[in-house]
Amino acid sequence: MSHNPRVDYRTEPSQYRHWKLKFEGPVATLAADFDESAGLRPGYKLKLNSYDLGVDIELNDAIQRIRFEHPEVRTVVITSAKDRVFCSGANIFMLGVSSHAWKVNFCKFTNETRNGLEDSSAHSGLKFLAAVNGACAGGGYELALACDEIILVDDRSSAVSLPEVPLLGVLPGTGGLTRVTDKRKVRHDLADIFCTSVEGVRGAKAKQWRLVDDIVKPAAFAAKVQERALELAAQSDRPAPETQPQGVALTPLHCTVEADALRYTHVTVEIDRAKRTATFTVKAPTGPQPTDVAGILAAGAAWYPLAMARDLEDAILQMRTNELDIGTWLLKTQGDSAAVLASDAVLLAHQNHWLVRETIGLLRRTFSRLDVSSRSLFALIEPGSCFAGSLLELALACDRSYQLMLPDDEAQSPKITVGALNFGHFPMATGQSRLQRRFYAEAAPLEAVRAAVGQALDADAAFALGLVTGNPDDIDWADEVRIAIEERVAMSPDALTGLEANLRFNGPENMFTRVFGRLTAWQNWIFQRPNAVGEKGALKVYGKGEKAAFDWNRV
Repeated sequence: MSHNPRVDYRTEPSQYRHWKLKFEGPVATLAADFDESAGLRPGYKLKLNSYDLGVDIELNDAIQRIRFEHPEVRTVVITSAKDRVFCSGANIFMLGVSSHAWKVNFCKFTNETRNGLEDSSAHSGLKFLAAVNGACAGGGYELALACDEIILVDDRSSAVSLPEVPLLGVLPGTGGLTRVTDKRKVRHDLADIFCTSVEGVRGAKAKQWRLVDDIVKPAAFAAKVQERALELAAQSDRPAPETQPQGVALTPLHCTVEADALRYTHVTVEIDRAKRTATFTVKAPTGPQPTDVAGILAAGAAWYPLAMARDLEDAILQMRTNELDIGTWLLKTQGDSAAVLASDAVLLAHQNHWLVRETIGLLRRTFSRLDVSSRSLFALIEPGSCFAGSLLELALACDRSYQLMLPDDEAQSPKITVGALNFGHFPMATGQSRLQRRFYAEAAPLEAVRAAVGQALDADAAFALGLVTGNPDDIDWADEVRIAIEERVAMSPDALTGLEANLRFNGPENMFTRVFGRLTAWQNWIFQRPNAVGEKGALKVYGKGEKAAFDWNRV
């Protein structure tokens, strides 16, 4: 466990120190007004709307609340409440005093938050407009890049820039390089100039180079932003404000934090520090569950799929940040598979209702957080398990899965069940389902699995279909699983992180995979090089009036 206080990802608007949220019909405005004295850790001030993990935890929460609590919102305008500065990016002094692991985890979470904007735009009809009303640098521009459109104030001083390479000796950490080319289609030579200049690009040139969508003089800026926000809102299929749709209040998550455990309503994490493992147990729904939209709305945040997804997401984030030396996560489920499949049937039947769609989205993004976690993931399918439908995704996300075979006890032999939701409702960052990834999208094995939809498969049947890694019987189970876990825990965490990322993402490349794969790998390396973090590295001497001393050898 780290010596620093635990990071808690739970917050709500009354606790915000950095963002101001305003609602006007179909438009929500999220204004950056970062409290420079409210950094998450001591040792830096968040000047010029520069941010740290605490700022992004609030941003993630605000977007989540817009999704669920304000279904009438169709466009989110992201802007600044400060004069002449939109956002100057990640706080450099924070990066300078942070451990390598902290920097990488911070980048991962900020990437997931920005990817989440694009996910909501693609799947949920929520549009994002960056109203850049001042200087916009580094991670600030990366936040703007994640929006559907960018409007820049044309005041002869406000510029967009990615100054990380010339100023800090590192790369933009939140997808800037990739979005400039893949998303905004900035010509690569112009992108080269842009990404190696400290001052950035402003005015007509920023629009001409495709770095922004529009430029507007200060006097007309607010009106233009409002006009464009309403035009984007008109394209959305979220509920119309005049229908006065009922939102769902995201009530506080109940989590009991113990020395070696996290206990939520639907998820438990138990840590074995001696073995360096954590066991995640996800529970099936119990008791009567709603079957129609009225019942789902009445259940609100207590509705099982939404509540479970929130529990699991928080558990993943807490474990990633606060338990760095627990490198192997064992995934288990508990409860009635029929209850999981019944819950899935309700998701499927009402998938076009805004709340159900948002819940499927939260599940999709939460399972994706599991994929990109730098941890070894093993699924253990034992008696009492309910790896069925949506919960089967947990096993399919794992590096390996072991299912106990009880040849002499059919009733107790644990089963898994493939459901309709496993065929594309929860795609990975690659856009593929985990079944497609597993079988390289080959038709024959996928058809064989599709033919078994709804069947309770014992270990031998699941193994024959290629759905589990191993099917030991009760004589071999304890030893085989123990040895597999002990061998894994003994390996180099660095090598495993590289191995898992290479093997997990074998499908087609897209913008998200390039952000997480290519960028993260390079940034991981650069963050450890003396040119960035050595005594005279650019990150260390920034703001001290000293010049960085570079080792001129190309590696």
